[in-house]
Amino acid sequence: MITAAQRRHETTRAKATQTLRDLDREGGAVTFQLVAQEAKVSRSWLYTQPDICAEIRRLRDLQCGSAGSPLPAPQRSTEASLLRRLEVANARNRDLTTENQRLRKQLEHALGRLRASTAER
Repeated sequence: MITAAQRRHETTRAKATQTLRDLDREGGAVTFQLVAQEAKVSRSWLYTQPDICAEIRRLRDLQCGSAGSPLPAPQRSTEASLLRRLEVANARNRDLTTENQRLRKQLEHALGRLRASTAER
């Protein structure tokens, strides 16, 4: 049988966890003070919950590591998307290198023809 204290504890944990999700999704700042205010819990209680405390620190560090305002979770780049962007950039670089080489050859031929025509005069 679940006691009232256990239910209250689970409800409080659920509020804190939901507040973290909401702040992360909205891209708002994540601090112990803000989570405590939004979830209507004390900061000291947050520090006693290892998983919630770790998540607050993780989100805070993630946001502090980037310049400017924090991005909402759906707008953050994943490792897969960054790898794909790198692949696309590398392919574009190869294409441009090939085109550059082709244009240099055309220029060489055009200059050769120009020199040959001026030498015949």
